Amino acid sequence: MAELIAIPLKKPSDIDVIKPLTNIIKSTYNSPGNQKDYTEAIAEFSKLRNNALWRAFEKYESSLEVIYSYYDQLCALEGKIPAHELQIPFKWKDAFDRTIFGGKLSLTISTLAYEKVCVLFNIAALQSSVAAMQSLESDEGLKLAAKLFQQSASIFNSLKGDVMMAIQQEPTPDISPETLGALSALMLAQAQEIFVHKAIHDSMKDAIVAKLAAQAEELYAVALKLFQKEIFRAFWDKEWVPLIAGKQAGYRAMSTYYQSLVCKSNKMIGEEIARLEHAVELFQAAQQRSNKPNLFQDYANKAQRNLTEVKKDNDFIYHERIPDIKSLEAIGRASVAKLLPLPETFSSNFKDLFVELLPVGVHHALSAYETRRNELVNYEVSNLREMTQLLNSVLASLNLPAAIEDTSGTEIPQSLLDKASFVRDAGGIRGLEAFMKELPDLLQRNKELLDESERMLQEERESDDQLRDQFKERWKRIPSARLTEQFSVNLQKYHEIINNAVNADKVVREKYEKNKEGMEILSLDEDELTRAVPQGSAVQESNVVMQLRKLMDDVGTLKAERDAIESEFKSATNDMKSTFLSALAKDVAIDEPNLSVEGLGKCYGPLQKQVRENIAHQEELIAQIQSCHAEFTNEQAGAGSSRETMLCKLASAHDAFKELKNNLTEGAKFYNDLTQLLVVFQNKISDFCFARKTEKEELLKDLTTNLSHSGPATTPNIPSHHSGPPGVSQAADAPQLPYPVQQSGMPMPYGATPATPYPSYVSPPMPAAYNPYATMPYPTQGGYNPYQPMPQAPYGGYATLPRYGGAQPPRGPNQW
Repeated sequence: MAELIAIPLKKPSDIDVIKPLTNIIKSTYNSPGNQKDYTEAIAEFSKLRNNALWRAFEKYESSLEVIYSYYDQLCALEGKIPAHELQIPFKWKDAFDRTIFGGKLSLTISTLAYEKVCVLFNIAALQSSVAAMQSLESDEGLKLAAKLFQQSASIFNSLKGDVMMAIQQEPTPDISPETLGALSALMLAQAQEIFVHKAIHDSMKDAIVAKLAAQAEELYAVALKLFQKEIFRAFWDKEWVPLIAGKQAGYRAMSTYYQSLVCKSNKMIGEEIARLEHAVELFQAAQQRSNKPNLFQDYANKAQRNLTEVKKDNDFIYHERIPDIKSLEAIGRASVAKLLPLPETFSSNFKDLFVELLPVGVHHALSAYETRRNELVNYEVSNLREMTQLLNSVLASLNLPAAIEDTSGTEIPQSLLDKASFVRDAGGIRGLEAFMKELPDLLQRNKELLDESERMLQEERESDDQLRDQFKERWKRIPSARLTEQFSVNLQKYHEIINNAVNADKVVREKYEKNKEGMEILSLDEDELTRAVPQGSAVQESNVVMQLRKLMDDVGTLKAERDAIESEFKSATNDMKSTFLSALAKDVAIDEPNLSVEGLGKCYGPLQKQVRENIAHQEELIAQIQSCHAEFTNEQAGAGSSRETMLCKLASAHDAFKELKNNLTEGAKFYNDLTQLLVVFQNKISDFCFARKTEKEELLKDLTTNLSHSGPATTPNIPSHHSGPPGVSQAADAPQLPYPVQQSGMPMPYGATPATPYPSYVSPPMPAAYNPYATMPYPTQGGYNPYQPMPQAPYGGYATLPRYGGAQPPRGPNQW
């Protein structure tokens, strides 16, 4: 009676999960200025996979806990990494090593969802093996076997409804919905069988045993019907279907036999004989169907002995009429074996190796919030810098403050001496030229990385097209052009970013050439500087001069306030992580736009107000300065115009030197950050190409193996997750910049629609902005200065560059 069926395991393949996991975590969660080391966790995950998948074949109870832990890690990881972005070519062979209707012996798919399906199948298969090995003479063995068979049935039933959605293409025969449904029915029938055996072991009432056996017979009948489908001909082990058929007849015999014992205790001799005669016939049918002469033999012998005894007693004592078995009341059923809900975690001591990684929904919400935050912060900072540039240009055109510090005809104004000292300390014009010579090499390195990424994609696409032309409709995998569509979009974006950076380099070069002569003079020592500046008349002290000096002090205070405001914008933080996690804990959708707007308003509203007041104060200052300077010019009539021109030229050259030095420093950082991002992007493309190469080799092997199977297989539908999000403009939300902007996370190689469990497409990450117009230093936050808008030239002095993206940053007060 206890001959139980164990399901074979799917055969995994050894693969490298370390490199792809490292790439995806680095690109999704880490930025060049914010690196976290997950090397140990990734190595432990790889070790756990190898241990879990191969120890399962030992079929020990201890192996269950290991594979449970691996599956729980997969589930936790899937919630933190977009499943279709991870390019690991998971390859699994068919558990039954047979092909049906052109099916495949193995299948390779590069998604965590497919890995989960296969691991879960092996969990159910291993549970069936461990359950079948239990001793049914002990109470512990019976309990464990019943539990494992029910869990196995539940897993197969769950996979039946989920497998097609998870893999989005034709599965191997072992994980087809029809196969999984049949396996679930068999496991449930065997679980009910264990309950029958436990009832007998526990000496329960005969009526209860009869009802349990009747339910087992019904479950085996359901399983037999599924196993005998035409599509499974020659698919199962040759002994399975006969054994299931034998057990169906056998448990009907068991039910009838135990019901005869109920009749015996109630002195219902005629019904007892009828049921025993039927039981004996059914036991014989069970042995014949299963081709196992000893199946249910002990109970068949008991039924025969009881029949002989009761017939003898009836012939000599009772003389009761024996009714027709069909006229007897049907035996009731007791359904004890049930499909159990899958647990949240299978492992009893589960420990998340990647506990520090945020859930993917929270991560993308934070990325979107950072985008909004960076847009706001950089717009306000850019606005301040643009106004500072305007103020400097006005002062330079008026030769202030140098004009009011020129106390004699030969002395150099102190403000000009300070400017010259700053230029010399910063390396002078030679130091600036050394910086400029570095940019072409950095640019070339990034171009080479991008070209190599493009070459790999092109090579993979050409290989796929060639094989598609060769095998025609038999080449069933998804075309490369569809899968690489998002990669191509991102490549184009990176090309645009580099082109805009080249344009910005040109602006820097033009500004350098325009102010080269003045910067050379400022790089001279003090004596040479004095000789280079023409002589002029002394400044006449007056009320207007004193007033101009006070206004220059006000200008210094105004700029100091701006530095403080900019620093506060850069350092201000808002704990949106807790806000998004709280929303997720309430099991509601994260309303990122509203939560972000609310958080930004609380954090930056007061600072935005200070910006508006500071800009308004500047407008008043400029009006007063221009008015006083006009009066000052009238008083100082006759002063040397050549000296005035030179002082204005040197003041402009100083401002240009500061801008260029900051531009070049940020330009070098921009290119270095872009290099890191392009390396990660190239690694993702490399992982994709490797996964496609593995898939190609497997498909070629299958085509060679299955040439005897006629008829081309139907091309699977393109999974919805392989198409980009409809209606999403990739550049629509990016600030219009000559240099790239940064967002958390690398670009998703596949788009996602609102209907999928993944967030909207995240544009490629960009390094810190490189703005050739800045007049103040560009402090960065955490190694990044993303989304830095480029201020317009305030008075037409510089040519403006084409901006990156299509949408302008929000303008106007209280835009949030």
